[in-house]
Amino acid sequence: MWSIFSGTIVNVITVAAGSLAGVSISRSVPERYRVIVLQTLGLITLTLGMDASVVQFARVVERFAPPGEASKTYGARLAMVMIGSLLIGVVIGTALRLHQRIESLGKRLHARCAGDDSNTFAEGFLSASVLFCVGPLTLVGCLENGANANPSFLYVKSLLDCFASLALASTLGWGVFASVLTVGIFQGGLSLLAFWVAQPLDDLSIALMTNVGGVVMLATGLLLLEIKPIRVANMVPAIFLPPLIVYIVEQLSPGMLLPIAG
Repeated sequence: MWSIFSGTIVNVITVAAGSLAGVSISRSVPERYRVIVLQTLGLITLTLGMDASVVQFARVVERFAPPGEASKTYGARLAMVMIGSLLIGVVIGTALRLHQRIESLGKRLHARCAGDDSNTFAEGFLSASVLFCVGPLTLVGCLENGANANPSFLYVKSLLDCFASLALASTLGWGVFASVLTVGIFQGGLSLLAFWVAQPLDDLSIALMTNVGGVVMLATGLLLLEIKPIRVANMVPAIFLPPLIVYIVEQLSPGMLLPIAG
């Protein structure tokens, strides 16, 4: 079991340690510093989201595009997979009321903790959960850890998350610490799924999942900057839809997205 969950366990420990350190210094940090730290985290999240959703998407198109005339419309085909995943995913998330459920969970957890008001706790829990569980290192790291017993990607992510949780918890408090539950369940579940499936996903599907995750990170950045109160959690199901859409398209029209094995 350690070989499957090692990266997730280390990640949970580093997020918990960073959050505790952030909470311990939060009372000594003046309000003006808390505001600028949160705004900076929002801008960093927007930057990471832009990189994953736009810059990396262009690289995916360049990497997987077929030779010849077919390459001219390949980017549009992949864009339609992204758009379809986002639209269907947000409908699923809204129908399941994921955002409300996660906010409600955050408030219930707050009832057992002291310190922050319930709204701040829920915001910290939701923002940290999305920030730590959406991104290229999460997806690739969990797949590698579960399928190949290689936790190296999640170890790198753990170090980054430690500093991010410290900064976030210094502003949003105990809700960030509570996100260790989400990290453990989400990443552990992905790693276990990768172990059970044995056959890893194709590289294109993984790349498109990362691109869709980048859009979710953009929404998280807008939320942290208080530009738009987007119900980010409702978008999370979209991250898991690209492999299904790629599979369906390839069954209906082989070679439309993936190269035909020759």
